[in-house]
This record gives sequence, C-alpha cells and structure tokens, in this order.
Amino acid sequence: MARSKARVYTCCALALLCGVAGVVCVAVLLRRKCPPDAFSSAAVAADSGKCSEIGRDILQRGGSAVDGAIAALLCTSVINPQSMGIGGGSIFTVMDSSGKVRIINSRETVPGKFQSDLLKSCPKTFQLVSGSQWIGVPGEIRGYEQAHRLYGKLPWATLFQPAIQLAREGFPIPQIQGRYLLYIDTNQTQPLRKLYSDEDGNLLKTGDIVKFEKLADTFEMIANHGADAFYTGKIAEDLIRDIEEAGYGLNSASLTGEQKTLAYHRYVEALKFANGLKKHIDPETARKFTEDSFADHIRSLISSDTAHDPQYYNITPYLDSMGTTHVSVLAEDGSAVSVTSTINHIFGSKVFSPRTGVILNNELSDFCGRVDNISPGEQPPSSMAPTVLKSQSKTLVIGSTGGSMITTGIASTLMNHLWFGKSLKEAIAAPVVFVDSQNALKFEPNFDKNVIEALKALGHNQQTAKNFYNVVNAVEKEDGCICAVSDARKLGQAAGY
Repeated sequence: MARSKARVYTCCALALLCGVAGVVCVAVLLRRKCPPDAFSSAAVAADSGKCSEIGRDILQRGGSAVDGAIAALLCTSVINPQSMGIGGGSIFTVMDSSGKVRIINSRETVPGKFQSDLLKSCPKTFQLVSGSQWIGVPGEIRGYEQAHRLYGKLPWATLFQPAIQLAREGFPIPQIQGRYLLYIDTNQTQPLRKLYSDEDGNLLKTGDIVKFEKLADTFEMIANHGADAFYTGKIAEDLIRDIEEAGYGLNSASLTGEQKTLAYHRYVEALKFANGLKKHIDPETARKFTEDSFADHIRSLISSDTAHDPQYYNITPYLDSMGTTHVSVLAEDGSAVSVTSTINHIFGSKVFSPRTGVILNNELSDFCGRVDNISPGEQPPSSMAPTVLKSQSKTLVIGSTGGSMITTGIASTLMNHLWFGKSLKEAIAAPVVFVDSQNALKFEPNFDKNVIEALKALGHNQQTAKNFYNVVNAVEKEDGCICAVSDARKLGQAAGY
C-alpha cells in the first residue's frame, strides 16, 4: 500500500513538474517573439539617451513610473535646457497599476503683478519673444511635488541626485543643445551668454564642457527642503531679484493609390478645424469635443473633393513654440506616465537667473492672438497632449513636443501606427504634414510627392516650412513585449530593461 501511494505521489509530482516546465517553455517562446530591441519589464523614452537611462535606473531601484519621469525631466533640464526646466511648467497624465488615470496640470500662471497692456505688444507675425515681461510663475516643481506625493516610492531627494551630479560635474554640450546656442543674443542676454562662455568670453560650442553649478545648488536645496524651497525663501528672493535686474523690453489599405490622397486630404481638413477651435476651448466645451456627435458634425463639414477658404474653418492666429520636452514611462507594475514640459520658446524668455541657475519661461506670449486680456493666476492655452492609451492587449504611452506641431506629431504617429499598421518606430519617423494657423500645408522632407501634388490639385495651399519641431517619444507594451522609441529628430534614445 505504501509503495502504491509512493508511486501516486511520484506521478503527481512529475505531472506538476511537467506542467511547470510547459508554462516556462510557453513563456520563453512568447518572449522570443519580441523584437531584438524590445524590453521585457519597463522602459523610458526621453529626449536623450542619458536621461532615458537615468529614468530607467530609478525604475530598477524600485521607483515608480512618476519617480522615473521626474528624474528624467530633471536630467532633461540639464541636457536640453533650451527646451524645459524648473523655470517652466508641465502636464502629467498618470495611470496607476489599476488603470485609474489622473491629470496633473502644473503649467505656468499669470503673476499677481504684470504689465497691464502686455498683449498690445504681441508680435503680429511669429517671432521668438524675450524679456521678463513675458515670464509666467513657474509651476514645474509644484507638479513634481504633487505627482510624487500621490505616486512616489523613492525618497524625493533621490530623484534629484543624478541631475545634481550632471550639472555640477559638467558634460560635453550635446549636438541638440549646441545647435541652439546661436539663439543667445549678445546684447540682451548677457547672463545667459556668460553661462555659455569660456574664460575668454567666447561662446561655447558642441562638444565643449559646460557646468551648471548654480542650478546644481538650487536642485540640492529643493531636494533637501522640498518644493516650498523654490517658492519661498532665498531661491524665490534670488529669482525675483534677477528677473527685476533683467527687466528689459484609418487602415493600411488607405495608403494605396487615390485612397492615400483622400486619407491625407481628410486628415489635414480635420487639422484645419482643430485650428479654428483653439480659441474657443475651455473645460466645458473641451468635454464636447470627445463626443461622437461632435466628431460626426465636423466630419460632415469635410468635403472629400476640395479645400475651403480660411474663414470656413473659423481659424485664429496663434504662435508656434519649440522649447518643449516629453517623457513617456512604463513601469513593471503596468503604471505609466506621459508628461510634457516646457519653457515655451527656445531658452524661454532668455532671462537667466545667475543666482539660482534657472532659465525662465516666456509663457505669457502664448496668450497672444487668443485672448484680449489676462488675469493673475490664469494658465496659458497649450497644445500639450500627454496621452496614455490602454486596451485589453496593449498600453501605449505617447506625447509630443513642438508647440502647435504637437497635434501633428501625435496624430501622425497614431494614424500611421494604429491605422496603417506601421511599427511604432516607423510611425514616429514617418514624414508629417503640418497645417499652420493660416491653413497652409507644410510637408516634412521625404513626404510622398504624389500625395503633395494630388492635395494641391484639390485646392490646398502648400508653403515651405523652415523647420519642423515635432518630436514624439513613446513606450508601448503588447503581448509582454515593450517597445520604447525616442524620436530621432531630436537624436533621442530610449532605455529599458
């Protein structure tokens, strides 16, 4: 009897081992299906490889998706300070591991005291505006504080350490940062120029070592004393003093033949209506834009065989902005963060605070052409769209930079990836068509020439764009494989494990 029981137990044990082995084999086979450059656990897509790696390292240390995003953003404020920093503002879209989503809007606000006739000095045509009169109260650090309070796992100070080390020890100026040093005007931005000058007063260039020691000091104080240290006490006093001293004036079948032209015609027509609606967006009307009935109405206004005069779309003039960054993070537990941060134009207001190392935004210029007056505490309108998309089989964390080109970047990527069946990397790299505030179509180099000519034949106005600023960073998980892509347009590189 005992021997029979032993045989039964042995058989059961063998069956169990076989079952476990089968599960392991299935898991291994499934994992083998992942592309060579995919990750299995988590990933971060920031503007630079260094900042993606810093965010990834935070995740590997047990940090949350928010922790990784904050560390990557702080790094970006050092690697790409022309795009964002703690002198600006951001919008977080956070999804926790249960799928619940929260938006944290920490955009800049109109200060309590501002030039009452400021909007009268708005430029009539697009230009990079500088000067302390355009500075909004930075909201960046408050956003980090709230996000960390709700979702942080690692200590607040830990998130600052990589950026502090980078800023204090210095690093070779990357190609992207070096490209924009010529935007620093000799006469009007002496403090900022001094930051980027050698001992002989010569402007630094790509590859030269740059240090942001005052910014490192500021980071250290915020890390040790919390967000209030930025808004009260010595940092706040130094910022105000420096600002005052600087006070100066579809589907894959749609990609063949005539269907491709029709698809892009309808796409750019929709973007024109989006332009026309920007001036009228408020929390109440924004909710209506997501309703099927609203989409049906706009769809009914799109003619399939012709473009219309500008007034048909109820357009309003607006300024483009380029000083923006985006970080997408997907953590092991399925939580995700999509966050876009900005100081508005390149180097923001170009007002640099020598005492704190902070570059201030010029966000109040975003009110130009959109409103007739502003009031203290008001936040500027924005094209930011940090997004998390989730279905039963897929999670996509995506966002873009480039001011009004943000819409173009995200819409083009989603269309090419979800409708036309391109890989995430191919979809982000695909040439875009941008519809500007005057409803002119501007095509990125290498865009399909046949589609361009066909759209012109339908009555669309084509113009040449000097630059394209759309940059998309995204992380996607599907069937256990994580694909992370940082846009090559900004020489970005993702990281994961």
